[in-house]
Parts: sequence; structure tokens; C-alpha cells
Amino acid sequence: MGPSSLSDLKRKDLFQTKGYVNAEWVEAKSGKTFDVLDPATLKKLATVPEMGAADTALAIEAAYQAFKSYKNTTARQRARMLRKWNDLCLEHIDDLALILTLENGKTLTEAKGEVTYAASFLEWFAGEAERAHGEVVPVANPNQRILTFKQPVGVAACLAPWNFPIAMITRKVGAALAAGCTTVWKPAGETPLSCLAQAVLAEEAGFPKGAINVVTTLDLVAEVGKELCTNKLVKKLSFTGSTRVGKILAEQCAGSIKKLSMELGGNSPFIVFNDAKIDTAVEACILAKLRNSGQTCVTANRILVQSKIYEEFAEALTKRIKELKVGNGTEDGVFIGPLTHERAVEKAMIHINDAKKHGGQVVLGGAPLEGMGGYFLQPTIIKNMNTEMLTTREETFAPVVGLYKFETEEEAIDMANDCEVGLGAFIVTESIPRSWRVTEALEVGMVGVNLGLLSACESPFGGVKESGYGREGGRQGIQEYLSVKSMLINVAN
Repeated sequence: MGPSSLSDLKRKDLFQTKGYVNAEWVEAKSGKTFDVLDPATLKKLATVPEMGAADTALAIEAAYQAFKSYKNTTARQRARMLRKWNDLCLEHIDDLALILTLENGKTLTEAKGEVTYAASFLEWFAGEAERAHGEVVPVANPNQRILTFKQPVGVAACLAPWNFPIAMITRKVGAALAAGCTTVWKPAGETPLSCLAQAVLAEEAGFPKGAINVVTTLDLVAEVGKELCTNKLVKKLSFTGSTRVGKILAEQCAGSIKKLSMELGGNSPFIVFNDAKIDTAVEACILAKLRNSGQTCVTANRILVQSKIYEEFAEALTKRIKELKVGNGTEDGVFIGPLTHERAVEKAMIHINDAKKHGGQVVLGGAPLEGMGGYFLQPTIIKNMNTEMLTTREETFAPVVGLYKFETEEEAIDMANDCEVGLGAFIVTESIPRSWRVTEALEVGMVGVNLGLLSACESPFGGVKESGYGREGGRQGIQEYLSVKSMLINVAN
């Protein structure tokens, strides 16, 4: 049996239970707190400050004051701090993974994978820091010279979700700090501990006082969000979360015309064509659908299978999922952990019951897992899905696999595009021409071909339609935190 509680941490100071403002660990001004629970056992892990608008304003002011000097650091100085932070994440991967598993529920194996993935953004943006340069522009007027250079926009507010509480912070903050911005972090109320641990390591890596600030909140999240949106000292806001909340934040930011990055809701189609290799399709589907218990931004939400192999694929997938162990993420051999909060189980059951009402056939699972103490749901497969069902329009965010049947390539594309969002999609086919045709036709920001993952630090991540705008990762990620300034020079005698 490996580590299973916070007492097993090798480095105890990575477990922090206060907010972090201007290089100090602080309580909320109101004195209010909230509890962080382990979703596998529902036991209390920690009590952290319920910070509000006043606390947030102080964090913003600290970041603003720090920006005055931090913006003048060289790109190489910033790169060295990011690389040091990367090294510290990998050095303490076991402790960081344990904290993540206990507050989020994902398995230790997945948690270690997230820590490695999160660290990769720090290393990537360390390199991008030194390559975010301007250009000399050819001129029409021979008596002028024109050049551009790039400058950090200012204080950046980074709002992270609970499903990837480390990676979504480093993907945002790594880019912001690389660009020369200072930051205010707002982790999800369900998972603040991973974020606070990252603040410890970032401080150790050398980032100056005020460059990093962490505001923890659960019940006052709307109040904190409004302060981040309306405070004029904040020049950039990056948010990962639901389309509904994203629209509210965008509206609140309009008054100060902030620069925005929005990575919002998805409804990813997973399209399996007749020529697909069944084994490849099954393994890619399991990764795309069941990673983090079905709680990822680009989780395969609608599994579209061409009619010729529909039954064969359904049988193979059912057999494979039956082999997967469900349990506490700290236990050996577990592949599917609990959902992160109770509402997720409730929503999944609404989707399952709705599918049954509209003719869906549950061939595996279909109910909560009783007697395990936490927010567990049986891995579920439903056949005979149709477009009347809720899953067609909403993210399920749970280990619920709905199988839809299609006949032609054109029908699959139409089904896939028939939604308001467009974050990611997956294609399984042995036809290279089809992979190009379908990728180009899908109204999404990212497409995975014959695999179940859509993200890497060097690849731009983001969507179209109501999945938002802006990109994280890739060379595009740092540009979201920079402004372009032009310089026109008269060289006439």
C-alpha cells in the first residue's frame, strides 16, 4: 500500500491552508473558512480561507505593485525561474500527486501524469519567453523605419477549474510570467490545495514578492470573480470553465475592456469509421472518455460509430471497460476514481435516465456505486442513443458512454457539428484522405486522429463557437499576455 493521506507527504510545507498574498500566507479578512473534502471518502482534508472581494483587491494591488519592477526583468531571468519551478515540480512529483488525488479523486497514476504535464508548460514557456520578439517592418516611405516590440499587458487574473488544478494553473501562469506579467490565481473551491502547493514551489523558484498571489474561495466565488473582472488594475483574465460562467465574466470585463482568454464548455464527438482498427478505437475511446473519470474539458461526449462496425465496437468496448477497476485513487490498480463533487453524480444520473426515457439501452452500469463512501458512479455504456437526448446537447462529465450510430461520412460531420460549442473532436480511421477531410470539416479547435488525447505543451489549446476564444500552450499561448507596440522613425536628412 502506497501513500494514502496528507500525513504521508515527504515535504510537509507543500500542504498549505491559507491564501497567498504579497508573499505572505494569509487568512480571509472576514475570518470565514470552508472545508476541502476527499471525494473518495468525504472526509475533511483541510480548512482554508473563504476570501472575498476585499481580499482579492489586496491581491490585485500586490500584483500591480510587483509589475512595476517585474516587467523590467529580462526574458532570460524569467526563463530561469520557470525552469527552476519545472525542476521543483518533477522533484516533488510524488507529494504533488498525492495532494491532487486526495482533493480531486483522480488516480495517483493520472495525478503524476498531470504533474509532469503541468511542469512541461513551465519548461515550454521558459523557452517562449526568449522568443517573444517583434519585427522590422518593410516600409512604403523610404524616409521612415518601422519596427514592433512586445510588452507584457500587466496584471493577469488566472481562474482555474477543479478537473486539472495544477496543469490549468501552470498553462496560464507559465505564459503570463514568461511574458512579464504578474498574477492573481483563483483555484476552484473544490481543489485549492494543489494550487497552494504550486505557490510554494514558485516562490522557491525565485519569483519576486507580489508576482504570484492566490485567492481561495468557495461560496464567495461570484464576488471574487466580479472583483477580478471589474478591477481596472487587472489587464488580462484567463478562465477555464463552463460557457455559462464564461459569458458572465466576459460581460463583467466589458467595462474595462480587458484582454480575455476563454476555454469554455465542450461536447466532443468521437467518430469511429468502418475502416477503423477496433483495438485502436477502443483504447482511444477509453482514454478520451474515462480519463479523470470522464471529467476533462475535451472528454468524448458523443461516441459516433458507423453502422457496419457498431455492434462489434460496442461489444469490444463493453468487454474492455468491464476490466477496469473503480475505487479510491490511492489504491493500487484503480483506473476510475470518484467524481469530484456530488452534483456530478446527480447530473450523470439525469443524463442516464433521460437516455433510457428516449429509447437508450443501458448495457453496462447505469447507477451510483453504493457502499464506497464517496461520489462513485458505475462506468456506464448506453446503446441506441439519439439526438433527442440530453447528452447530445450537454456535457455529461462522468464515465457515461453514449453510442450513436451513423451511416455516411457526411452524416457524421453533420451530427458532430450540430451543437453550440466546438472545443475538441476525435476521429478513428485508417484512411488518410478521410482524416484530412473530416478534420477540416469539423467545427472545433482541436482534432485527435487515432488517439484519445488532445493536448501537449507545444500545441495550442482552445475552441471555437461557444467554447470560447484565445489559445493556451503552443507559441500562441504567450501572445495572449503581450501587447504589440509599433515604433515609427523618421530617417530623412
